[in-house]
This record gives sequence, C-alpha cells and structure tokens, in this order.
Amino acid sequence: MQATIAERPKSLALAVVDPDLPLVHATRNGDVSAFEELVKRYDRRLYRIAEGITHSDEDAEEVVQMAFLKAYQNLNRFQGSAKFSTWLIRIAINESFMKLRKRQRAEKFIDYAVERDGEAFLVDVADWRPSPETLFSASEFREILINSLQKLTPALRAVFVLRDMEEYSPGETAELLKITSTTVRTRLSRARLKLREELSKYFKKPE
Repeated sequence: MQATIAERPKSLALAVVDPDLPLVHATRNGDVSAFEELVKRYDRRLYRIAEGITHSDEDAEEVVQMAFLKAYQNLNRFQGSAKFSTWLIRIAINESFMKLRKRQRAEKFIDYAVERDGEAFLVDVADWRPSPETLFSASEFREILINSLQKLTPALRAVFVLRDMEEYSPGETAELLKITSTTVRTRLSRARLKLREELSKYFKKPE
C-alpha cells in the first residue's frame, strides 16, 4: 500500500507533463477506445500539417492514416522521452516527406541552413500589409498562398507550416524536426523571404 501511495505523485506528474500518457497506457493494455480518443485529439492537427507540407488533400489523408497506423503498431517503442504528440507528429512529418520524394527526386528537396563561421545568417523580413487595390477573398488568398508555398523546399515549408501556421514555438519546432533552434530561425527567415518575393505583386511594405 505504501509503495502505491508513493507512486501516485509520480504518475500524476507524468500525466500533467503529457496528458496523453493515460490513453497511451490504456491502449497498450488493449483498450482500443483509448487509441480512438488519441485519433480524435490529433486527427485534424496532423491533417493540417500534412496538407501544408504535401499540398495534396489525398496525400494528406494517406499521411494521417499511415501515421496513426504506424503509431499504433509501434506504440511499445514509445519511450516517453518526448511527448506522445511530438512523437506522433514526427511520424506524420516523415510520412509527408516520403510522399514528396515519390513525386520528385530526393535531391531536389535537400535544403541546408545558410551558415557563416558556424553562425546562422538570418534575414530580417519586414511585415507585409495588403495592398488596398489588390485585396482578395479568403479563398482566393488561400489559393495564392498555397501556390507560393509549393515553390518552397520541403525543409523550409515544414518550418513555415509549424511556426507560422500551427504556431509552435522555435523550441517545439526544433524538437519536432530534430534540428537546432538556430536552424529553425534561419529556415523560417528564408521561407518568409521567399514567400515575400512570390507575393510581392499582391503585397507591399508599409510606407
């Protein structure tokens, strides 16, 4: 009894750090409904990330299905060193990149952070402001943005999707992509710069 009481604070602490752990443990013990709850929690988020990287509804749906399937099949390998959501999103990101590699040769998607003397060369990108004479409806602008994002390399696109669209912090984005926070900042600056160039005919700097 004493051992059980002593373990409760640790279990509660783990649940606070990662609220998905109780569902993970329940799934491991054969509770299928627990995994269904995890699917409900992260289905839409995984889809948004996958669609942002692949720019294909069909590919995004397949990525989400495969990510959950692989997570379920490999749940015993989840060690808890990172949050379950981080582990799951990494699987989805990897599946998204695999989809892209099937479309084109992998060499076209390689991207490296620009570094000088070991320090990242960051570009300060000014805020954009809609030009009054070129305002678009939300759907029209979404199409323009999607077309522009497709011209980014997957490495830049993934950082942009996670930071500016899903609003993950630099540290969270670095953890998800297994890169440094400095590389996250570098790639985000490059992504924003390239997007500004693509959208320059629709947007202009504030005077």
